[in-house]
Amino acid sequence: MAALTAACAAAGLATEYLTSRQRGQPISTACLVTCGLYALSLPPTMPFWMAAVGIVVAILFGKEVFGGFGRNFANPAIVGRAFVYVCFPTAMTASFVPAFKGWPGGLAHWSFAALNRVPGYVAGTVETGIQALTSATPMWALRDYGYMTPLRDLVTGSVGGTFETATSFGRQVLAAGSIGEGCTPLIVLAGLYLMLTRTANWRLTVSAVVGAVLAGLLIDATGLANPMPLYFKLSTGAFAYVAVFMVTDPVSAPRRPGAMYAYGGLIGALIILISWKSKFIAAASFSVLLGNIASPLLDAAAEAWQARRQAARTTGAGGEA
Repeated sequence: MAALTAACAAAGLATEYLTSRQRGQPISTACLVTCGLYALSLPPTMPFWMAAVGIVVAILFGKEVFGGFGRNFANPAIVGRAFVYVCFPTAMTASFVPAFKGWPGGLAHWSFAALNRVPGYVAGTVETGIQALTSATPMWALRDYGYMTPLRDLVTGSVGGTFETATSFGRQVLAAGSIGEGCTPLIVLAGLYLMLTRTANWRLTVSAVVGAVLAGLLIDATGLANPMPLYFKLSTGAFAYVAVFMVTDPVSAPRRPGAMYAYGGLIGALIILISWKSKFIAAASFSVLLGNIASPLLDAAAEAWQARRQAARTTGAGGEA
């Protein structure tokens, strides 16, 4: 994880240095934030060169072409992740290694391949000495195979093991998702810290949760089949990671309170709706990008609404006089 993050930081800083130098501006510290958030959104087995390509796209096309920090319309980290998700789908979705359980877990190992063996809980299931395992994350396992990861393991990030399927694939390995999708309670604590220090706006995170809940309840109320219960989706670290770190990007989010509520609610609802019907079950990256696109319109609508209210109050005050 540390090596992957370092590779992303090196490629991202180099890209911003070359572009900002042309404008005579220094590298912004926000670049490191983008690199860190992007790296945490990747699986631990992501090849360094693929990760580097993604962060170059994130910095160059997600921010610098619009004039640098403060001028980007979209969250650069999400731009980079969506790019590698589409360009390198196998590396992003089908090569997650089984989680190392117990202390110190994966911290004691450079890579899964370096072990030349598989963890004990999958021994006898697959051959030893392989590079990685094709496996299913909890959401894929539930939607495609009907296997429900225990809620405690899902919330704490202790995802691993094998499960039986009724298909020709037989026994499958259950694997964790991206690096930052680990322990949901820790992500929530980080979110509370960001809100208490006013680093992040609470309206964006809260409205994203509310939007997701309302979308899930709407699907259930219509009686339409939804293979993924709402509580399961909200319990994953992926949703918490997006709601805390991605939706709250201050540059790509709206500025007005009313627009913030609509923006967060839109992204939360889209995450539920897209993962319900789309092939891309994670859905978070595309939901955030769609929200980024709608952000200026929501701000304009909120401003127009405020102007109408102000005009109505002025007219009413004039009439009373």
